[in-house]
Amino acid sequence: MTAWKIAEPERLVLEEGVTALSVSLVSGRLNVVGADGPARVEVSSISDRPVTVTLEGGVLTIAHEFPKGWPGFLGWLFGSRFKVDVSVVVPMEAAVRLNLASGTIIASSLRNGATVGVTSGRITLLGIDGRVNGKVVSGSIEGLTLGGEVDLETVSGEIVVADSTAGKVSARSISGSVTCDLDNPSAGTEVRLDTVSGEITARVREDSDLRVSLNAISGHVVNAFSELDQHSRNTVTGRLGTGTGGHLAANATSGTISLLRRPVDDEEAVEA
Repeated sequence: MTAWKIAEPERLVLEEGVTALSVSLVSGRLNVVGADGPARVEVSSISDRPVTVTLEGGVLTIAHEFPKGWPGFLGWLFGSRFKVDVSVVVPMEAAVRLNLASGTIIASSLRNGATVGVTSGRITLLGIDGRVNGKVVSGSIEGLTLGGEVDLETVSGEIVVADSTAGKVSARSISGSVTCDLDNPSAGTEVRLDTVSGEITARVREDSDLRVSLNAISGHVVNAFSELDQHSRNTVTGRLGTGTGGHLAANATSGTISLLRRPVDDEEAVEA
């Protein structure tokens, strides 16, 4: 095992191969990118508490040290002493697990999925394939150009998903909004959007092939497609096109669901 204890800004280049990344930090900003070449770790700023970096058996671990006797999770209360800005480059096929108590995580260009959790702050996921899991207790999640299977959840905050090619998308918020901008999902695609107290907005292409089911228990549904069946002010079902391109389901306990129409771009129409 190789280990480093970082207490000041430093840059590491790791010649040993990295197959997995595990990060557990208290406070700050974490940026993880998948790329060719050797793995690299750069700590651009750091407060009082050092960060430990270890590499063993292809597993790269980056973590804050806690004084003995401290309940680990409670350390986030003293976040200013633990604040750190870390950037990590790993192979695109590396398995990634990231956790931050308070702050921002940005993860991009990964091919083997990612599991990302923030207690209070923000998650941004860009160009990730495989199984993607993101959870924020208080804050927001933004997912762009995601593939594979996507599962996003906030307790209090906003979720935005756009340009997804994932075969399965699940986005749910207890108290907050969910926004999803879809292209034309392929056959078998499942998209499920849920909120307990908040609004859901879904935008799909006007030439989409989709089965649609929208239900707002205490609220109403705004529907831009006349070909769908509006059973009541809070329930809409039906098919768009042939209905073979996938399934869009949205459910709100208290709030509004809006299904919006996105025109096909002129350039796409010409190419078709």
